[in-house]
Amino acid sequence: MMLALYRTLTTLAAPALRLMLARRVARGKEIAGRLPERRGIDATPRPPGRLLWVHAASVGETVSVLPVLAALPGDIAVLLTTGTVTSAALLERRLPELGLGARVRHRFVPLDVPGWTARFLDHWRPDAAALVESEIWPNLISGCGARGIPLALVNARLSRRSAANWARLPGVARGLFGGFDRVLAQSDADAARLHALGAPESSVTGNLKYAAPPLPADAAEFARLGAMLAGRPAWLAASTHPGEEAVVRAVHARLAAGYPGLLSIIVPRHPERGPEVAAAMAGLAVTRRAAGEDPPAGSGVYVADTLGELGLFYRLAPIAFVGRSLGGAAGGQNPLEPARLGCAVAVGPAVHNFADIVPALVAEGAVAQVADGAALADFVAAMLDDPAARAAMGAAGRAASAALADLPERVAGALVGMMGGG
Repeated sequence: MMLALYRTLTTLAAPALRLMLARRVARGKEIAGRLPERRGIDATPRPPGRLLWVHAASVGETVSVLPVLAALPGDIAVLLTTGTVTSAALLERRLPELGLGARVRHRFVPLDVPGWTARFLDHWRPDAAALVESEIWPNLISGCGARGIPLALVNARLSRRSAANWARLPGVARGLFGGFDRVLAQSDADAARLHALGAPESSVTGNLKYAAPPLPADAAEFARLGAMLAGRPAWLAASTHPGEEAVVRAVHARLAAGYPGLLSIIVPRHPERGPEVAAAMAGLAVTRRAAGEDPPAGSGVYVADTLGELGLFYRLAPIAFVGRSLGGAAGGQNPLEPARLGCAVAVGPAVHNFADIVPALVAEGAVAQVADGAALADFVAAMLDDPAARAAMGAAGRAASAALADLPERVAGALVGMMGGG
């Protein structure tokens, strides 16, 4: 009954959703020429042979699933959908880099309106489908079931809070989570919560974010900037959100006198915030990468407000703070990315999006959790003062990140098995 009501309401909401999409174009959140994809409209023919559809919400989920796609047999074509402009821009670069440009096609996922999802599924006719992490869309799930499309939930996670919310609607939960043919969970706790809501027994495979390859970097630019920063004290605040730049400014101001030439690098999570972030550094020497500028020659702040260069700056700065975890921001961003590249890593207290990863990395000595800006300043100073401790933390991060190196191959094998092969 509730699922039928949802289908009715989402059908009635279609005109309002069209208007919302048009407004999102004006805000840079959608691409005007690709809006039809959001309604399931696509003139591109379905590729011949077996087709796997994989849906990842945004950048983090997309990066984690790319090694799985690379591990699939070459005769399987992949339709990869996402929901954000930033993920589309990432894939435009990363798919050719990984040699996947010929057999992985990116499209924006249709909004969960019955007519739009039906049009999408009827056009692409995937032989199997996989939703990544916690992408629970009722019309897409029921549409796969109605068409006999085997459906997996991979890298599956479900927080205690979300599970409690779903448990208030047990019939709805059983109808949705029971629509999956296979669940590959990140942890035992995730598997138990999903099964209690009606999902099939899960295979606990671990977290694909542990198995992602290192973020890429342009070799020539790494050499150029590396020569400029050689011997200079530097640290990085990565994936920062509003409220955190003020913390970074305070850390820099506290440390600058004791570390001549100190460079604080800020990579905002959303590059379009670059001018805003630079303005927040008033009173300090500050330059912006998106403006074609190099780091300040003396003590100052470099705002790296470009897309897809985080791997470059993790390689340039041996000390990294991972944002969305301090100064009012909450949830956390992925600390494995700098750990994998040997950085000494700090995160704030608000990291519930990575509640399984952060304690494990802290226990391994790969990550430090800091309570506030003062503690972050102490961490940066300690790492600048003790290269051996910094190197030990980086080595621990590399080791912890390599723990599940074969996971992409195992997940790929499970997906191939759903298609009747391998």
